[in-house]
Amino acid sequence: MAFGDFVRRLAMDTRPLGVPAYRRLWIGQGVSFIGFQLTSVAVSAQIYDITQSSFWVGMLGPANLIPLVVFGLWGGAVADAVDRRRLLMIGALVAWTATLALLLQAVLGTRNIGLMLATVAVHATGFAITGPTRGAIIPRLVPAELVPAANTLNFLVSGLGTVIGPLIGGVVLAQAGFAAAYLIDALLFGAGFYAAVRLPQLKPVGEVARPGLRSVVDGLRYVSGHPVVMMSFVVDIIAMAFALPRALFPEIVAERFGGSPVAFGWLSASIALGSVLAGLLSGWVGRVQRQGLALTFVIAVWGLSVAGAGLVDQLWPMVALIALGGAADLVSAVWRQTILQTHAPDDMRGRMQGVFMVVVAGGPRLGDLRAGATASWFGATGAWVGGGIACAVTVLAVGLAVPAFRRYRPAVPAV
Repeated sequence: MAFGDFVRRLAMDTRPLGVPAYRRLWIGQGVSFIGFQLTSVAVSAQIYDITQSSFWVGMLGPANLIPLVVFGLWGGAVADAVDRRRLLMIGALVAWTATLALLLQAVLGTRNIGLMLATVAVHATGFAITGPTRGAIIPRLVPAELVPAANTLNFLVSGLGTVIGPLIGGVVLAQAGFAAAYLIDALLFGAGFYAAVRLPQLKPVGEVARPGLRSVVDGLRYVSGHPVVMMSFVVDIIAMAFALPRALFPEIVAERFGGSPVAFGWLSASIALGSVLAGLLSGWVGRVQRQGLALTFVIAVWGLSVAGAGLVDQLWPMVALIALGGAADLVSAVWRQTILQTHAPDDMRGRMQGVFMVVVAGGPRLGDLRAGATASWFGATGAWVGGGIACAVTVLAVGLAVPAFRRYRPAVPAV
């Protein structure tokens, strides 16, 4: 094989960007996500600044998790029954209102942790509505054979935001404080909202179920009846709940790097940095056939990379190891999302994306809670390294034990 052909096989597939509606949604998501990450970094840093406790940083986990579970499932059910464009706009406005509330609290110098956590919960509510809605929209905008490529592009642009946002955040927090970070997020919100406004009408197709408890239960029943779908959620929960170390970043930075905001920014960006690099070299991802088996092994790589990072005391090796884990996470996320979008019919996609949002966004919050709590018992290093090792061991045991998942091949032809 010629070198040029080898590079083309590795390079990411950009064909979905030829669809104008998808391209606008992609750009808007990328810009607004930078602001979202600025706020995420600022909130955790501000809470640690007020309390000097990783436990309270870890409490961001349940503050985000409860709205994500409730409104993620409900939002997915609603997305199967209403115009998805309109629902996307409503969820975005809810999140924007919460950002403005955080900005106001920072300007006024409010140091009420309960109020901050409540505001974060409102922000998570908006995110829980927009996440499943956006995921359900993608198969309506691009052909089925381009869905894996569209998902890769989505995760890539989210990863770019997660790299750029924390890096900007480290500088902004050092130079201008918490209020400036929230203000930038509020301004960048406009790009994502504009993209939602420009979408075509996306009214429901197929059988329309009235959104409510029954439709949510129908979605969960669909998950439980399809082992491959169920396992795609299980392995992600294992990855995030056991191994995600981000609630430990403030304490590790304080212990090893003298509390440097720049070091905090690099650690916060490191997972996404690996995701971006993997996205740029993702041409091979859609051609993998044994995706269940591959998912199991890449999540084990994630756990071992995190564990290794917790054992080093220098910033750049730590960033590199976490970035390796982030690359594995990007690949696993593309496969898991594609399974859901191609496995379920359109009238079930919103609910599948709702469950996906609960797992993808809720799993990290469980990870925050686990990290904060175990750090109180075993110290930050013990919580960090032990979680990574537990992730690798558990995902191999569980993933290899389910034949349907171990043998799974994609529902759409590889491209």
